[in-house]
Amino acid sequence: MGATSEVVSVIRHEVRPGSEARYEAWIDEVVPVAKVFPGHEGVTVVRPPDGSRTYTTVVRFDALEHLQAWLQSPTRQRLLDAIEPHLSHADVPEIRTGFEFWLTPPDHARRVPRPWKQFALVLSAIFPLSLAVPRLLAPVTAPLPGAFGGLVVAAVIVALLTWVIMPRYTRLVASWLYR
Repeated sequence: MGATSEVVSVIRHEVRPGSEARYEAWIDEVVPVAKVFPGHEGVTVVRPPDGSRTYTTVVRFDALEHLQAWLQSPTRQRLLDAIEPHLSHADVPEIRTGFEFWLTPPDHARRVPRPWKQFALVLSAIFPLSLAVPRLLAPVTAPLPGAFGGLVVAAVIVALLTWVIMPRYTRLVASWLYR
């Protein structure tokens, strides 16, 4: 198997009017099933804002091979077959990694932010974390041997950026970022 590096699949489903309760029940069914697949690292479901019926699901796996095994599995296909009559459009998963995931335009257009804006955005998120996280984790990392403390700090910063900060921060500054 190839090198391990987290990959995500972003799946958007527009639910037909009146099918929201059925879709919510389907989510409750599919998430536990996905969790048992090798390499599964988590699922985030973003429910639609008022006035929309588009659900966005982010499925994380430790390697592309594991993600593809889930996406192409007969189990997932069976689950999709059950929900597709309740969707306005067919299921089209997108596979993303790293900054590509962080900097995806909110309207799903194929625009890419200018490199200097990507740099400014990521730097403005990493800089305060690089100051605060080592200080906050010092009691935990100080007794660790060698570079392990630095590894823990880096892992916490990357986790915060990937799952907490960048998805929200990118939406917050989207009008500037994609202009």
